[in-house]
Amino acid sequence: MPDTYTSLANSPIGKLITGQLGLPRPTILERYSPGDATISGQVLLGAAPGGRLAPAAATVLAGLSANVSTALRGDLRKAAADAGLDAAVFNGEVPGDARFKALVFDATGITDSTQLRELHAFFHPVVRRTQSCSRVVVLGTAPEDTGSPREAAAQRALEGFTRSLGKEIGQGGTVQLVYVAPGAEAFLGSTLRFLLSARSAYVSGQVVRINQGAATPPVVDVHRPLEGKVALVTGASRGIGAAIASVLARDGAHVVGLDIPPLAEDLEAVTSALGGSFLTADITTDDAPQSIALHLQEAHGGVDIVVHNAGITQDRTLARMKPERWERVLDINLSSEERINDELLSSGVLNTGARIVCVSSIAGIAGNNGQTNYGTSKAGVAGMVVAMAPVLAKQQVTINAVAPGFIETQMTAAVPIAIREAGRRMNSMSQGGLPVDVAEAIAWFAAPDSGGLNGNVVRVCGQSLLGA
Repeated sequence: MPDTYTSLANSPIGKLITGQLGLPRPTILERYSPGDATISGQVLLGAAPGGRLAPAAATVLAGLSANVSTALRGDLRKAAADAGLDAAVFNGEVPGDARFKALVFDATGITDSTQLRELHAFFHPVVRRTQSCSRVVVLGTAPEDTGSPREAAAQRALEGFTRSLGKEIGQGGTVQLVYVAPGAEAFLGSTLRFLLSARSAYVSGQVVRINQGAATPPVVDVHRPLEGKVALVTGASRGIGAAIASVLARDGAHVVGLDIPPLAEDLEAVTSALGGSFLTADITTDDAPQSIALHLQEAHGGVDIVVHNAGITQDRTLARMKPERWERVLDINLSSEERINDELLSSGVLNTGARIVCVSSIAGIAGNNGQTNYGTSKAGVAGMVVAMAPVLAKQQVTINAVAPGFIETQMTAAVPIAIREAGRRMNSMSQGGLPVDVAEAIAWFAAPDSGGLNGNVVRVCGQSLLGA
């Protein structure tokens, strides 16, 4: 269902009325279209003294042919030059006419709370010079990877900084924190590309952890990174599932859509339009995992990407909820995923370097009235991802999850208008997301060079005011 308020608020008369009444005017978000550059506009690269990630960031930016500027400091100039960047250099104050599409700051050199002043020194002069739908990425070291309690505290402080700045920046801008483990610098590429691009339009205020993957990241075509990959998408016949299938196919994957038999006609229409294939199954039956694995092995020789998207809601307050409502939601949303994963692993159907991506929910993080069953299942999905990550890493497989907030779908269109409007406005973007926003985040996790991403749960919620 379209967000009529956002459209009206951005019309000429709407801008006048919202300005006079002090009403919010959500920015119409920039979203990716095939062939778009990853980042258009000037990027300012900065770093605290002693940081270790500016060279890696400069290398990624050079690969994107980005228009980069740096401060006049020897280490930053060297990092840019070594990466092959022809970076403009600011001597002293940033020119008053400078406007930035992205700000990238290496904070790994901050090893003590007194050095947090480096955040203010870099961002204060430029944060009001960002363009509409700008991108801010702060790079740090996870507290558990630091060398002292003081460094751990300083790096943990970055979370409060980025989440607060995400609520200040406005105009559709996003702010993220990326913790990169020592030794994992080469795995920064896919994440920095995603967070700088319009693909991450509805992702903000998030903390992403990158660790060293099992293999050196391959060089990928940024427009077709999934070329030659086979992707299974459950619940693919409509809504978010159909959007996931479309984005993965756009990025080069052969999509195998899966849904229940009554939705076979819709499923076939989706997958045939994408040049993919499909199978029908009730994933809660005892033989479903084996039949899925057998199909993937016989028809495709294995699978590279598994997206667990299938899910249902059957809402009631706990006092009014019958056991069958509880059982069905938990079985479809969580237990069936565990059984399918177990079978794909034990049967050897998952190819080397496979990616498993699950769809959790903000309801599993913040809870929701009348959704104890749904919230339990989606929190369980997040727990499964975190627990399985080290197990799967031994087999060169990764598992991550996205947790959507308010996404414009047929389901949310049926929500009473007052609740629907609250869901749309209670985030830093003041609007609902689109199914494609969830799909883009899944494609990021699914990319061959995302091997350093394992055990992450990233919200696609416009930085919702609910939850962590």
